[in-house]
Amino acid sequence: MNLKTNRIYIADVFDFLESLPNNAIDLAIIDPPYNLKIATWDSFKNQSEFLDFTYKWISLMLPKLKQNASFYIFNTPYNAAIILNYLLNFNVNFQNFICWYKKDGLSYSKKRFNSNQESILFYTMDSKNYTFNAESVRIPYQSTQRIAHAQEKGILKNGKRWFPNKNGKLCPDVWEITSQRHKSKINGKVVKPPHPSIKPREMIERMIKASSNEGDLVLDLFSGSGMTSLVARDLGRDFIGCEINADYLDSSLSVVKGSET
Repeated sequence: MNLKTNRIYIADVFDFLESLPNNAIDLAIIDPPYNLKIATWDSFKNQSEFLDFTYKWISLMLPKLKQNASFYIFNTPYNAAIILNYLLNFNVNFQNFICWYKKDGLSYSKKRFNSNQESILFYTMDSKNYTFNAESVRIPYQSTQRIAHAQEKGILKNGKRWFPNKNGKLCPDVWEITSQRHKSKINGKVVKPPHPSIKPREMIERMIKASSNEGDLVLDLFSGSGMTSLVARDLGRDFIGCEINADYLDSSLSVVKGSET
């Protein structure tokens, strides 16, 4: 690989992707623009321009993934549905349309149901040969009283006695994870984050634990604060990322500006 790993490159996303070799990435976690006008980089003239931009980075990214790689794409439910339709043009395999219940409470619409979710598309390049460590991402059971009873005597299901797993239940496709801005309150008050859409660490951990192994290479496209790279590093994975604004990035990450590549 011409570009060094465990670094974030300050560069145009298309130039960065074109510089990556094909079949190099084990896992890609992509938190791209949503066209919600939250910043200059998230503002497009119209939906057509936004979709042209989105389709271009998807088309450039897919060849960079290994044949057994996985990828996750964040977006609004509406945009995710359009992206899913576009991905029908490629030889990739849909696994889940994940609903992230943010518990954010920011919407106040009286004309429709208030939005309190974002969507995550989970795909694999191969239909069978890919990493998925289900045991590493179990979550706590909700019915603690029932589970406590089951631990002693079990629960009869289909003629067999079932006992709960000590590590919790298998992870579903609805993720109830509080947004990062609410996790980062100071003295009970929400403060302005360094980046307007930082994803929660525990959510990124879930993706990386489930869909990669130690030593794998994680692509952190549209790095933002660098949360994906930080988590990959902490979990013993290698990473390589791209971000247009160096001011957003966590200071502990190694940053390379375009002129230094």
